[in-house]
Amino acid sequence: MPEFAVRKIVLHLEEIRHEGGPPPPLPRQRGAVVAVCANPFAGGYTADLQPAMEDLKPLGLMLTDRLIAALGGREGIDGYGKGTLVGEGGESEHGALWHVPGGYAMRARLGESRAIVPSAMKVAGLGASLDVPLGHINAAYVRSHFDAITVAVADAPRRNEIAFVLAMARGGRVQSRMGGLEAWQVKGEDGLR
Repeated sequence: MPEFAVRKIVLHLEEIRHEGGPPPPLPRQRGAVVAVCANPFAGGYTADLQPAMEDLKPLGLMLTDRLIAALGGREGIDGYGKGTLVGEGGESEHGALWHVPGGYAMRARLGESRAIVPSAMKVAGLGASLDVPLGHINAAYVRSHFDAITVAVADAPRRNEIAFVLAMARGGRVQSRMGGLEAWQVKGEDGLR
């Protein structure tokens, strides 16, 4: 069983009050939580990585709970995304370990969430940033929710670490006016519309 020892957890919260136009009725919220962990696969090649996803499931649930609490509770959270920054001793496939534990944890805690969880990952050095894509939790075609939140940790990822990221949002982009499917039109039947 691989050991993903957590070195630190970082929370990033944003409250967007306007984008130059009229303020929305409620400020938009975006948030991300990052767990900087040891990468037990760094420095070598491991043919079968998939069993390690099971080991990361408790981390996914814990980070999800922390982020929901930091955003003030589940009510109104309607956007999500995930990502990983893999230190130089690892490979991008190590970042893919987060797909199931990160995505399924958010779906479990957020309730109905049919859309795919957008994701980004890369191998990077200390202080690298990652633009974590955000999308609507029930319909991938909701344009107002096409967005990203940038995360970085000044001293991570170290060579033999992985930074696992979860992100959530409450509301679409402020002053969204690009048309397409609106959040209030979502049927939530297929994860698309």
